[in-house]
Amino acid sequence: MPSDAVSSVCRSLIVLVAILVLAAVAALAVWLKKELADLRASSGQQLSAQLSERNADVDRRLANVVETMDRRLGDFDQRVDHRLESAARTATAIHQQLGKIGETNTQMLDRAKDLARLEQALRPPKARGGFGELLLGNLLADTFPRDKYELQYGFRSGERVDAVIRLDRSLVPVDAKFPLDNFTRLIEAEDEGAREQHAKQFVRDVKAHVDAIADKYIRPDEGTYEFALMYLPAEAVYYELVCNRLGGETGPLGYALERKVIPVSPSTLHAYLLVILLGFKGMQIEEHAKEVMAYCAQLGKDFSRFKDDFELVGTHIGRAQSKYAEAEKRLGRFETKLERAADSELEPSEPEAVQELPRALDAA
Repeated sequence: MPSDAVSSVCRSLIVLVAILVLAAVAALAVWLKKELADLRASSGQQLSAQLSERNADVDRRLANVVETMDRRLGDFDQRVDHRLESAARTATAIHQQLGKIGETNTQMLDRAKDLARLEQALRPPKARGGFGELLLGNLLADTFPRDKYELQYGFRSGERVDAVIRLDRSLVPVDAKFPLDNFTRLIEAEDEGAREQHAKQFVRDVKAHVDAIADKYIRPDEGTYEFALMYLPAEAVYYELVCNRLGGETGPLGYALERKVIPVSPSTLHAYLLVILLGFKGMQIEEHAKEVMAYCAQLGKDFSRFKDDFELVGTHIGRAQSKYAEAEKRLGRFETKLERAADSELEPSEPEAVQELPRALDAA
């Protein structure tokens, strides 16, 4: 065989081998691309399954927390409704009592003339003082429970006040004795000179009585408040004091208020007692309000803990999502590199095959 023929056959074999190698490389690139696609799909499915499991776990925890919150809020709503109903009943009772005050004032004004005649019959000081104590005891009994007041309360000094009202943990002294002799003379005086003289004596009597009440019954060291009530048995006397027409700038009303002695009449005493009674109910409402506020504070703490747990779960989910996005980007870049590698293997070989094949045919 001639050498040219052998050389042509060798070249043909080399071209054939090159074509086979290129075909194998192309098949390998296609196979790698398929494997990378399968790997990417498998990784995505695993990550999706893990995220689904975590999402399901988070959903279960959130459902439990929401159920707990719903239950606690339901209990809280029931308690608040109960408190509001109690407060509404109390407010209704307050309005009813205030309505009764107006009716009582009207009745007291209608009976003022009868009381005036009764005052004439009770001119002796002892009889007048005993009647005043009787009226005071009846008013207290009609207004307060028996454990909220006490008649003829004694102090350590031996002094006895006509009554005390137990307000919270302290006492409100109430004195029912009052000097009326000079006031009666003032009303019955016919000339202006006698009227002025009896007015001065009455002012002096009132101030002396105020001093006695302040010194004997206002005892904070024995549990009293720093004020006392001075019960006036007649509306006319209370009117003269309130109008402050006696004594000028140094009138008995201003002097009594300076010594923290508050004058009250039969009608106004009832109003004062009702206000004190409403104060008792207000303190009870305040105690209930404190319980509600304490429960709200505990609920706030529980909600704060739930908020921290919820934010922690959100942080974990955000990190997982971020890692998944980073892995997806890396997988895409790796796939791009493989595709470029496969393309770079195929592109240079094709021109060589086109150039070498015609030479081999020409030589043959």
